[in-house]
Amino acid sequence: MIMISTRGRYALRVMVDLAQQGKKGYLPLKEIAERQGISEKYLESVLKSLVREKLLVGIRGKGGGYRLTKPPEEYTVGSILRLSEGDLAPVACLESGAESCPRAEKCATLPMWKKLNDMIQQFFDGITLADLMAETDPEAAE
Repeated sequence: MIMISTRGRYALRVMVDLAQQGKKGYLPLKEIAERQGISEKYLESVLKSLVREKLLVGIRGKGGGYRLTKPPEEYTVGSILRLSEGDLAPVACLESGAESCPRAEKCATLPMWKKLNDMIQQFFDGITLADLMAETDPEAAE
């Protein structure tokens, strides 16, 4: 069963938060942590990976903080989760970079796992930050 970790859930929450606050410029770590109820120390490690992968930009010092690098509609949930979680494959043999399974040709369950993997990827890649914003604030969709 796919289990999204705290890190993945927090990454999504922070990205939605930044998208919702987007027009306010750079948002300080402390404010994001308070709004989301996440410890600053843990949040900092989540934000570092998002900055490293260029989903966010961060500036230090007075007036600094974090902001999105693109409009909310250009971020998919799938891209954020793959960044924070790694692979979203339901079984090890379908993970990217996995060694090929010697049983693959005879595996009766592999087609089912492939279909599930495709469904998971399509599902998460079909949802954007803008969609999540609209879920919590119907006026954001207008």
